[in-house]
Amino acid sequence: MNAYRAKPLTYPWPPFLYVAAFSGAVALGRTLPISVIHGHGWFPWLSGSALIVIAVCLDVWAVKTLIERRTAVLPHRGSSYLVTCGPFSFTRNPIYLGYTLMMVGFGLITLNPWFFIMASAAVAVMTLFAVRNEERHLLSRFGFEFERYCRATSRWI
Repeated sequence: MNAYRAKPLTYPWPPFLYVAAFSGAVALGRTLPISVIHGHGWFPWLSGSALIVIAVCLDVWAVKTLIERRTAVLPHRGSSYLVTCGPFSFTRNPIYLGYTLMMVGFGLITLNPWFFIMASAAVAVMTLFAVRNEERHLLSRFGFEFERYCRATSRWI
């Protein structure tokens, strides 16, 4: 397959998907509250805050690594370099993993279980529609090198 035919995405919609999932969790938490999580102590707030800090650090580290390698940061642009170092040596999608961890962190802070449900839905939708297209692009662009990277590094965690 020609590397220039396989575009990763037509527009940068993954961040918008996570914003929609976040907004949906807030709206569902207000209209259909689920009181599964109990305990208004410091532990959920502290662990949620820690997850958010880890998520932001992971996102910043991933973007910094992409910029240092002079390749596309936005998901709708084609990659010019296969980045396998930094956070990309642990997961193939560190930015999306950071978004997901951030949603789980907000779920812990607000004790809103809809954040966990919407984060799971966002991961499923991202895998089906964005991640697979990006992987197809990287496979057509980098071939065996990307296949070897996929065998050594998991998609999410």
